[in-house]
Amino acid sequence: MSDSGNAQSQDGGSSRVTCPSVGNKVTVVLGAQWGDEGKGKVVDLLAQDADMVCRCQGGNNAGHTVVVDSVEYDFHLLPSGIINPKVTAFIGNGVVIHLPGLFEEAEKNMRKGKGCISEHSQESNSEFARRCGSLGTTKKGIGPVYSAKAARSGLRICDLLADFQEFSERFKHLASQYKSMYPSLEIDMDGELEKLKTYVDRLKPMVRDGVFFMYKALHGSSKKILVEGANAALLDIDFGTYPFVTSSNCTVGGVCTGLGMPPQNVGEVYGVVKAYTTRVGIGAFPAEQNNEIGELLQTRGKEVGVTTGRKRRCGWLDLVLIKYAHMINGFTALALTKLDILDVLPEIKVGVAYKVDGEIIQHFPANQEVLHKVEVQYETLPGWKTDTSAVRTFEELPENAQKYIFYIEDHLGVPVKWIGVGKSRESMIQLF
Repeated sequence: MSDSGNAQSQDGGSSRVTCPSVGNKVTVVLGAQWGDEGKGKVVDLLAQDADMVCRCQGGNNAGHTVVVDSVEYDFHLLPSGIINPKVTAFIGNGVVIHLPGLFEEAEKNMRKGKGCISEHSQESNSEFARRCGSLGTTKKGIGPVYSAKAARSGLRICDLLADFQEFSERFKHLASQYKSMYPSLEIDMDGELEKLKTYVDRLKPMVRDGVFFMYKALHGSSKKILVEGANAALLDIDFGTYPFVTSSNCTVGGVCTGLGMPPQNVGEVYGVVKAYTTRVGIGAFPAEQNNEIGELLQTRGKEVGVTTGRKRRCGWLDLVLIKYAHMINGFTALALTKLDILDVLPEIKVGVAYKVDGEIIQHFPANQEVLHKVEVQYETLPGWKTDTSAVRTFEELPENAQKYIFYIEDHLGVPVKWIGVGKSRESMIQLF
């Protein structure tokens, strides 16, 4: 068979297509816990030689911090890989876009580069979030927009750019629906529409048909394409700790549906794992430490949400939930971040199994009430009591730190490719 997938017929006649070429494959970076694992740092590393970086789901409820040359950048909607001025940044159809936030973020970070937005993306309005019940969300309006999308009443970028009069009517109808549900909600419809109209000319040069754009990227010249997941596996709307989850699929399936691309074009899938566990907001957290250990991790790790400013709850590394995330995503390698936060501990516990009613269970519980009841079974490993923040090779790590890495790899059956020992790009140790 030739590279084009053609083969000669037996009678020597014209060739026929037997198998289409796969084209370029995308590299995916996903959170393996409840978010805040340091995905932006891994994306920043990979983006240095990427041609294209993509967001496929979520909205400005995500928060990625990247430090380059001692300058700290915060990203919420733009792919954090946009720091590389040579990449094309693409926001896919699975993302909900708050337009004022998009332009404010771009200006704030003073980024240079080429950016494209899928015309299928949903337009969001955070005002609608303020009257909704609390699930420990970011109050950015993400849930209401995905709800409107599922109800087929959502507003898309292509609607805004097509017929503004028709868009205005649909906007008013949607706003009226929210006002009927929340009578005290005040919406300046004309003012909001006037504001949205000012974005039309700024948006037009950046908007593409997402499916066609991705197809050309995948089947054109050789390209390195990077997909940056937002949120994380345990916040996935289907597989997370429901109902305390986000409103999108932040597992690997969301890459295909959020960019309009087939699964055969998914290549490497890197899971990002913090060396301990954190969670923002409410919801079950089996390995949480409401004690001096949790306080130490919170203080040393500066565990405060980039998007919300809320303190993160902290606990030991939970390999049960990482294994669950691996079952869903099929990680080809892991990035283990913030190992240096554990430097001061004489011993380190790792969650390796769950018991419910005295019995070891083989699965991760889907039901919140059951998850609240689990007893985490821990293995205790020796600490290393050594500062690792200046370490730049695996061999330089203390022996017990190396053993901690090996233990994680052996338990999960997935290799660790990177180890983070600090905030900067240079503090990511690459193993292979």
